[in-house]
Amino acid sequence: LVHQRFSTNTFPSWKLAHPYRMVAHNGEINTVRGNNNWMAARQASVDSELFGNNISKLWPISYDGQSDTACFDNALEFLFQGGYSLSHAMMMLIPEAWAGNKLMDADRKAFYEYHAALMEPWDGPAAVAFTDGRQIGATL
Repeated sequence: LVHQRFSTNTFPSWKLAHPYRMVAHNGEINTVRGNNNWMAARQASVDSELFGNNISKLWPISYDGQSDTACFDNALEFLFQGGYSLSHAMMMLIPEAWAGNKLMDADRKAFYEYHAALMEPWDGPAAVAFTDGRQIGATL
């Protein structure tokens, strides 16, 4: 998965260059500061039998100075490596517009309603392509 980045509203630098591990992204994630704050706030509630006290070595998920794409890539990888399928993790991060959607079936709406209590959406406008090396997808 390759994306050639053209800087539009940021000064070009190598640390902002694509590709990342799991995503290629064009646009802006306007909620990135809030998303990072909520991810950091939830760190204390994350538990793992496998990692035990070493779970703290995973923090922080994102670092100051990272691009919105890098922060999103880190969040996606965290969810994916934590056991969510690629599509499930993406549906958590960038959900469909489900609230008030009378055309959406009840099961799908329930999925989004449940996950809205776990994580805030990463909102654009953005086009995001994603892969785990076996599957590939894209969403707006």
